[in-house]
Amino acid sequence: MIKPIAKQFHSLNNCLLISCFVFFFFSCGNETDSKQDRLVFRYNEHKNIGSLDPAFAKDNADIWAVNQLFNGLIQMDDSLNIVPSIASHWKIFPDALTYSFKLRKDVFYHKHHLFGTDSTRQVTAQDVKYSILRISDTKLASPGSWVVKNIKSIDIISSDSLHISLNTPDPSFLGKLTMKYCSVVPREIVEHYGNDFRANPIGTGPFKFQKWIENIKLVLRKNDTYFEKDNSGNSLPYLEAVAISFLPDKQSEFLQFIQGNLDFLNSLDASYQDDILTSKGELRGKYNQSINLIRGPYLNTEYLAFFLDSESSEMQSSLLRQAVNYGFDRKKMMIYLRNGVGIPANGGFIPKGLPGFNDSIGYSYNPKKAKQLLEQYRTETGNSNPKITLTTTSNYLNFCEYIQRELQKIGLEVSVDVMPPATLKDAKANGKLDLFRASWVADYPDAQNYLSLFYSQNFAPNGPNYTHYTNPIFDTWYTESFKLTDNKKREELYTKMDSLVMRETPIVPLYYDEVIRFTQKGITGLGNNPINLLELKRVRKN
Repeated sequence: MIKPIAKQFHSLNNCLLISCFVFFFFSCGNETDSKQDRLVFRYNEHKNIGSLDPAFAKDNADIWAVNQLFNGLIQMDDSLNIVPSIASHWKIFPDALTYSFKLRKDVFYHKHHLFGTDSTRQVTAQDVKYSILRISDTKLASPGSWVVKNIKSIDIISSDSLHISLNTPDPSFLGKLTMKYCSVVPREIVEHYGNDFRANPIGTGPFKFQKWIENIKLVLRKNDTYFEKDNSGNSLPYLEAVAISFLPDKQSEFLQFIQGNLDFLNSLDASYQDDILTSKGELRGKYNQSINLIRGPYLNTEYLAFFLDSESSEMQSSLLRQAVNYGFDRKKMMIYLRNGVGIPANGGFIPKGLPGFNDSIGYSYNPKKAKQLLEQYRTETGNSNPKITLTTTSNYLNFCEYIQRELQKIGLEVSVDVMPPATLKDAKANGKLDLFRASWVADYPDAQNYLSLFYSQNFAPNGPNYTHYTNPIFDTWYTESFKLTDNKKREELYTKMDSLVMRETPIVPLYYDEVIRFTQKGITGLGNNPINLLELKRVRKN
């Protein structure tokens, strides 16, 4: 009888430990806690989360969380096909200006006392109209307002159907509707909380909001009434909960992952990349039994951006901006700093993999040309000792220090300033930085999304044009691209626009990224997609 008693005692200890863990994250103790713990998906968000309001889902950290809590009319699958979500089906009228949507009748909001007796209610066409018009409201100042600028009207046909009419045809419109900005929200809840809706989100997603201690943890619980099912008819999601921590240090994040305290890692940092990957970007042998590596194309361009409204003479000179583009070896940078993960950006801003990409319009390493341009700048401006300051976060410091060293070889003095991510985000949006590192991930798979960063009507902070680049020719072409329905002609126009931007050099493309994900061996169903959207509704934890 000794062994069975010891076994029972050991099992009791395990149950107590599991219960304590789940109580810490969920503040609820019951007989299902041990099951819940096994089904808690844990990941870290080192950049923090600014808001859980989809109207402000601008960065990946916010987008990932919002994606678990909300749904839009439509969504993208991992192959970037547009598929149903709240809308069961839709059609496009022959004029290419009107879109008709029919809603599912089994989509309900997460429970909240403001809904009344049933604590929930069905999503209606009026909710969709309110949600889209809300992000266009100038008083809200949503960074996603540009997404719906082309909408002329939204007409309610019935409680479960509506028509959206555009001012001009836009072949990318359905792709834009998949963006998290266009998530459907309940008016009565939004108006009740006002600005505090950011921390009291009520949506229709596979997970519902449980707790958010900012900078510490965010906990989401399974939505037991979620409408989507798997191919076998089983209800989604499979997980009981999602627990997100906010460790700011990527090395600490990596250690937590290796120790099994995190289920997922979506980063490649200099502090650990050589430990986990070979120089060819493959998983090292010691991790083959415990870790899965998922790798694939990523519609993300990493770049440096010049703020063109700066009073600095260096920022105003295309000669100096071109010298920076010619002045460092991108291929060498990728081999030594990224273990070969990513593609050197010798093309334009449009990443490889999207129609419009052209690898002949950018810059390759040419230190002789860089020195000539720098000398020409000195002669024309009388500034014999040009200096620039490059601002970054600590996670990208190695890239910026590499560029600093290379540019100093051609005679350009570079200082590197390091800021916390939130500080840099605010500073770049408000024009406080002359030169900064940034990235742009495709919101929808169309090069128009990338080119929107150079349209003069999209100046930050109310749009994504952080450089304040402006060119009337570019603006004309950008507007024209909305009207073209011929894909070949649109692709050619995109290349022309990208080429014009690169000639005037408001940016320095660094590399076109790849999605690289690490999971514990027990995680299945995570998948991968070129926009690096985190989908957890089909994830299983064994």
